[in-house]
Amino acid sequence: MAEILAGFFRGVEPKDLRRVIYLSVGRLHPDFHPQELGMADKLALHAIASVSGRPLPEVEAIWRKVGDPGEVAESLIGGKKQMTLFSEPLTFDAVIDDLTAIESASGRDSQGKKMKILARMLHDATPLEARYLCRIVTGRMRVGAGAMTVMDALAQAFATKEDRPDIERAFNVTCDMGLVAETLASGGMGAVRGIGVSVGNPIKVMLAERLRSLPEIMERMGGRCAFEYKYDGIRVQAHIRRGEGVKLYSRRLEDLTENFRDIADALVAQLEGGEAIVEGECVAYDPDTGALRPFQNVTHRRRKHGMSETIEEIPVRIFMFDLLYKDGKDYTLEPYTERRAVLESSFARTADPGSDRIEYTTREIIENAEEAQRFFNDAVASNCEGIMAKSLTDDSIYRAGSRGFLWIKYKKDYEQALVDTFDLAVVGAFYGMGKRAGRYGALLMAAYDPDSGSWCTACKLGTGFDDAFLDALPGMLEKYRSESRPRSVDAEMVPDVWFVPGMVLEVTAADISISPVHTAAFDTVKGGAGLGLRFPRFTGRVRSDKTPEQCTTSAEMLEFYEMQGGRDRDADEPSD
Repeated sequence: MAEILAGFFRGVEPKDLRRVIYLSVGRLHPDFHPQELGMADKLALHAIASVSGRPLPEVEAIWRKVGDPGEVAESLIGGKKQMTLFSEPLTFDAVIDDLTAIESASGRDSQGKKMKILARMLHDATPLEARYLCRIVTGRMRVGAGAMTVMDALAQAFATKEDRPDIERAFNVTCDMGLVAETLASGGMGAVRGIGVSVGNPIKVMLAERLRSLPEIMERMGGRCAFEYKYDGIRVQAHIRRGEGVKLYSRRLEDLTENFRDIADALVAQLEGGEAIVEGECVAYDPDTGALRPFQNVTHRRRKHGMSETIEEIPVRIFMFDLLYKDGKDYTLEPYTERRAVLESSFARTADPGSDRIEYTTREIIENAEEAQRFFNDAVASNCEGIMAKSLTDDSIYRAGSRGFLWIKYKKDYEQALVDTFDLAVVGAFYGMGKRAGRYGALLMAAYDPDSGSWCTACKLGTGFDDAFLDALPGMLEKYRSESRPRSVDAEMVPDVWFVPGMVLEVTAADISISPVHTAAFDTVKGGAGLGLRFPRFTGRVRSDKTPEQCTTSAEMLEFYEMQGGRDRDADEPSD
């Protein structure tokens, strides 16, 4: 796939490469841009019916059979392919302009405007163009090439294998593959190495490793490190620019600014400086007692409507823990101790009533296992998940997009049989029986393998769902539905319905064991077998803050297996 893409990229004009990169995943902008094309399948079907001259019920019947508006357009419009006096060959720039008009259509009859623009494009399209136009506008561009594959292709096309880490860092500090590609194609690696952190471009978050005990953490950290409370909230990255305001981004690059407008206003009011990028955890609290509330409370802030009332009903504080940029300086390359010191000197209390909405994470320098246990106990007593241990060494830079032992997390769950929960992508569904007849009864869940860019199955999940969730599930998954196994999914088990990885669920389990039917960490513990979760259970938490690429990885599955002592039970785990 990388070779195919590399050959393609070489033939694209550098000025067009940025838009080509976005368009290849069905977008006009990088992932953090809030606008999307957003056409429903049925609206596209109206356009197809209009251009093909076929009755809408006939078009819908074909769509129900094949499940892809693109195939419907190719067969109906392509078969007729009217070339009239008013037809013009589609051009790349014209298509971009029309797609931008679809994305921007708003107000009264916006859906009708979108449909008419698509119909106009379909009228001039070839059969193949019709297929992909419909897939683009309905969010069904499933090339199967993830970010890692695209970066491999860019290195092959315009640089060398040795340059690949610099390309990846440029992406990790901008979250904009189109920008990186255009810069590389037009300016070479020198220009790519010049790409830096800037306010407005989210930075891929740094992640922590896990260890199974506090003494192990202290040993790994050389006997001395910083401990911080690990709060049970929503992690946000705040991009603050005085005079222009604030943008708050989730780990999934969603714009959460309006969901936490009170936090955004407090940050810009209290920043001492012109601009900054900071990270923190937004946590709900009880205004009467000050006590922190569980994660489920803060999730109500993710609503799309009625936010003014919700902000009043569910007060939230942000506990800041890192500073990545301030007033022209990139702090991601500075050690943790300096970042923390600058963070703590960058915000001042004001007379504003909302000034108590921003705090720093509780932090202490820990020098032995006894201090570590005391701090951990205090964190749990304060309604936190556990602690984060952070290195104090000179090389403790902010490793954007990476997981490593510069940060180590330890949660109260780790004192139980199986450490932590798992964030897994839905890649398939099985039809239910008995009380679940007519609905999905179980889901096929997968971990991510960043080395191959594929999702490898880890369990069949059928426990932990309530009736309301099962009723809503088909609608939640419909946009990811695929007529065949997606190329990015590595599976031996075959579900009744396949899905492109898109929806992430939090799952817990009794333990991990060798599985003859699952492909996570395949061949690593036992030849011809992978690892699977035994007695998996849905926690009730949909991880809408995570992309499928931010799922638990196959390597982490292996790490969990080894942490539990490598108990190699055969694991064709039950789904209930």
